[in-house]
Amino acid sequence: MADLFDHALQQRQGRDAPLAARLRPRNFDEFVGQEHLLGPERVLRKAIESDQLPSLVFWGPPGSGKTTLAHIIALQTKCYFESLSAVTAGVADLRRVMESSRERLSLSSQHTVLFVDEIHRFNKSQQDVILPYVENGTITLIGATTENPSFEVIAPLLSRSRVYTLKQLTDEQVKNIVERALADEDRGIGNLNVVLEPEAFELLVGMANGDARTTLNSLELAAHATTPDDHGTRTVTLSTVEDALQQRALMYDKAGDQHYDTISAFIKSVRGSDPDAAIYWLVRMLEAGEDPMFIARRIIILAAEDIGMAEPGALSVAVAAQQAVHFIGLPEGAIPLAEAVVYLATAPKSNSAYAALNKARQDVRQFGNAPVPKHLKNPVTGLMKQEGYGDGYKYSHDYPDHFAAMENLPERLRGHRYYTPSNQGYEQSVADRIQRWWGDKKGGTIEPPGG
Repeated sequence: MADLFDHALQQRQGRDAPLAARLRPRNFDEFVGQEHLLGPERVLRKAIESDQLPSLVFWGPPGSGKTTLAHIIALQTKCYFESLSAVTAGVADLRRVMESSRERLSLSSQHTVLFVDEIHRFNKSQQDVILPYVENGTITLIGATTENPSFEVIAPLLSRSRVYTLKQLTDEQVKNIVERALADEDRGIGNLNVVLEPEAFELLVGMANGDARTTLNSLELAAHATTPDDHGTRTVTLSTVEDALQQRALMYDKAGDQHYDTISAFIKSVRGSDPDAAIYWLVRMLEAGEDPMFIARRIIILAAEDIGMAEPGALSVAVAAQQAVHFIGLPEGAIPLAEAVVYLATAPKSNSAYAALNKARQDVRQFGNAPVPKHLKNPVTGLMKQEGYGDGYKYSHDYPDHFAAMENLPERLRGHRYYTPSNQGYEQSVADRIQRWWGDKKGGTIEPPGG
């Protein structure tokens, strides 16, 4: 009786489950994407089909199929499937699963696949609980993570697992999944007679960011929000899809890979003199809820490191933008940030000051406290004057052009050159002055790559 009740409950739960769960692929033929891992001749596919599977870590963006693939593996290998979320599971939960897996293997010779979603959220002690059971083969671990496992998974566990990177689904792949959902009357929404207007279809796919799960759930919401016409057809409009997508958060974790990947794209776009891309990544960060002061700090660093002496006013612009966004906040604070970003992206570029800093830092660390030349020391007492402090010092303003050639580096570092100006923007005039003052000793410029 209990079994019948449980079966009926499972059936109802299946019918009531979100569309993404109902449409979850049950085999490789239904699975969309990740051909680089699951193609007929790929190693992972063969390992699954031959039931010779090591522990695995799937690293990929949300909705790329990590959970689904774990389910398929368990079905293909006829293993018992245990699923835990690293967000909610504790050490006690892990010990319970390990003990039941050990008993199952002993009594029925059935192996257990333990799927741990967001495994990067497990601390070291939690991962340590799993390790011995992975080592002795009691469980086959499949971890799923959106973060780089090299940073988040302990080395002993990582060394006993194979890491596979899942790719973001393409627009065409997401389109295929949506079309399957529209047509499937059993597991999809084919029984609702849903028709997507072309613009609505395009928006739904375009906003997916390769996330099949979120796309399907948004589709289901839009379908149920649409009233059938006299013929029973639900025509989903662009505005309905827009409403369904309103609450969709951009894929962005301020403490994870997306944070670092996006700021990296932003910095490299500014450095690469691409104002369009720079503005795009700026908006991506702001829309995802990034701290505007973090962005402002990066803009200041960019101004000093990558624009530098080619346009010295860039640093003032960057600092002004930081002060402005601090003063007025968002959303209006986005305007001075955008202005600064466009200014920096379109400014001439030079990292000469940054390079000079690094060269000098190397010498300071290598040679330590090299003595200050006597002629640069200030003879504040009679004894110091007797010792020769200040002898030979030339006061620049007493000479033509307010310049007097004089050695100013420690003796052991004479001839070392740290700052070499570029031929970009304002810095070309700096280079001309240095050439006029110092000649070939400190003259010359550095051209950017490509001339």
